[in-house]
Amino acid sequence: MEHLIEKVEDLKNSKFRKIVDKRLNEFKELGRKGNEEWFSELCFCLLTANTSAELGIRIQKEFEYKGFTKYKNEKDLANKLKKAKYRFYNRRANFINLANRYKNLKNILLKQKDMREWLVENIKGIGYKEASHLLRNVGFFDYAILDKHILRILAEEKLIDAIPNSLNRKRYLEFEKVLHKLCKRIKMTQGELDLYLWYLKTGKVLK
Repeated sequence: MEHLIEKVEDLKNSKFRKIVDKRLNEFKELGRKGNEEWFSELCFCLLTANTSAELGIRIQKEFEYKGFTKYKNEKDLANKLKKAKYRFYNRRANFINLANRYKNLKNILLKQKDMREWLVENIKGIGYKEASHLLRNVGFFDYAILDKHILRILAEEKLIDAIPNSLNRKRYLEFEKVLHKLCKRIKMTQGELDLYLWYLKTGKVLK
């Protein structure tokens, strides 16, 4: 862990910190917006699963809120995703179409005792990683986003035994606790640490 802490601290004490702070403020600002923006961000997180953040960002910008909600016919949405060169167009169209019943997503989530658990239980296509991703992007920074890059870092630093093929709830929460210990040492939130770790692995800061 000490080796990883040193890497993150070096970044934290560099000009890179301004980039991270700017992105965190953007997440907070998005969180202050309404149901449409929160629902669009949900669709973004549904789209990025097993693909890339860059692709999800491109589709989200192209579709905007109306593009995710105007199609009553699931096949029409699937065709739109296909034309946008999105690979899993049928499956994701199904997920987004089903999610449309929760277009007032912000109102719903803010009433929940545990927003992440509600998302996992009620939104098809959303697991703990995607739910954590969504919540971070709307300003809730206490959740770890355990994607392949973060898991690879944890394995390389021998903080976990190996990268699992899948993450059930129990294992996800166990790995999240590992990152929580790291957060306490560096005095960062999970959402902030994720941006630093993602940059260490990819050289990028996305969302």
